[in-house]
Amino acid sequence: MKMLTPYLVVLIPLIVLALVRVLKFVIFYFRHNRDFKYTLEHAMTYGHMPSVHSALMASMVVSVGHYEGIGSGAFAIALIMAILTIDDATRLRVYMGEHSRYINMIVDKIGADETDYPRLKERMGHKPEEALVGGILGLALTILLITFLK
Repeated sequence: MKMLTPYLVVLIPLIVLALVRVLKFVIFYFRHNRDFKYTLEHAMTYGHMPSVHSALMASMVVSVGHYEGIGSGAFAIALIMAILTIDDATRLRVYMGEHSRYINMIVDKIGADETDYPRLKERMGHKPEEALVGGILGLALTILLITFLK
């Protein structure tokens, strides 16, 4: 385990990423009537509960803070990247989804052929509660992993 110690700062967030992706898949599966095919096609798209982006970013901030110190430049970069990524997931991509919804309505109104104008994905961003749950999961799982791997 000692030979992995220098890499834990990056390994822990990657482990958290994998765990939250699996959890997201399971939640999506049960929320959609245990339809495995539908879940495979839609669960790992953008949006939905919990936010994997938020979990990864929270994990990165905690991991860098723990292993590099909260006074380090690496921590400052991790924190700023987390803020930008979570803001993007909860605001910009939601705004893009609203545009997609309006474009889809226009395409429907004019009766355009879907082969020429395929429907755009309308759910791209996260609701604030999805981002919050992702952040809490990232924080909690990172603390558990840091404690377990000491």
